[in-house]
Amino acid sequence: MKWTLALILSLVAAISLLPLAAAADELRPGYLELTEQSAGHWRVAWKLPLSAPPAGEIVPPGLPANCAYLPPVRQGFSGGAIVGNAAARCAGKIAGGIIAMPALTGPGDVLVRVQPLDEPVQMHRMTAREPMVEVTAQPSTRQVLQSYFVLGVEHIIAGWDHLLFVIALVLLVRSGRAVVAAATAFTLAHSLTLAGAALGFISMPQRPVEAMIALSILFLALEIVRRKDGPRSLTLRYPWVVAFLFGLLHGFGFAGALAQIGLPQGDIVPALFAFNVGVEAGQLSIILAVLALLELVRRTAMPALQPAIRLSAYAIGITGAYWLIDRIIA
Repeated sequence: MKWTLALILSLVAAISLLPLAAAADELRPGYLELTEQSAGHWRVAWKLPLSAPPAGEIVPPGLPANCAYLPPVRQGFSGGAIVGNAAARCAGKIAGGIIAMPALTGPGDVLVRVQPLDEPVQMHRMTAREPMVEVTAQPSTRQVLQSYFVLGVEHIIAGWDHLLFVIALVLLVRSGRAVVAAATAFTLAHSLTLAGAALGFISMPQRPVEAMIALSILFLALEIVRRKDGPRSLTLRYPWVVAFLFGLLHGFGFAGALAQIGLPQGDIVPALFAFNVGVEAGQLSIILAVLALLELVRRTAMPALQPAIRLSAYAIGITGAYWLIDRIIA
């Protein structure tokens, strides 16, 4: 009975990965951007994901009291989200003003990016509990650290390609000590390329990077399926080497996602550090959760362990193969 129950649960979990594949590398589910294009003239753009089209009138984001929208205000419901953009005119500086997102009612967050002319970029976060933020005269380092730390956590957890790679790595290695060594190598590698790419020292086209990240997931899935009690493959003998090499690619992927929002001038190093620490915090939580799940199945339904891992590997491999094909032909 335990074996059957564990196998059914594993099947449900594995199949559930597939529809979520569409959100492979989404860093910011909602955003609000204010960019000053010339003195007092701003461009406002926003995206607010919703599960269904709003029933009533779509209210645009609220601007500071000294600002007003210039018609037309273009917005609508597209791709499961309210998407809009408009021009705005502000009389003087907007420091101290309040920006609000009245339509923010769900569990998701909204990343707010404010780019005054010739001033540092500001990053804020809105939630349903606090759907408004105050524009500061000078963004504090604490604000930057907090915002980019949360971004890092969200990216590893909501970025399904990185998430599946980490899960596949744990399912392949399984041993606690070996997992720590492989995870450390992966962390070191993607930290190097993330920092190098974000600071402009190295670069790599994003499309090939995304394709190779998908290939790394497919590779690990195949290694899980091929794993036997006999002679071990090079990957199993030296998982930290494989994790390090693929980690270099994933670092470019993290850098590409971080480039979507930019780094605040004057706080580039703290923002980069906080983002990377957030990635590691999210990665560690995933590793601990998968190891705990494996141990639970090992203690309560040992005969189901190998079939469950193999089934999960098939689901992960199919997802990786789909991403690989999609990213090559797209």
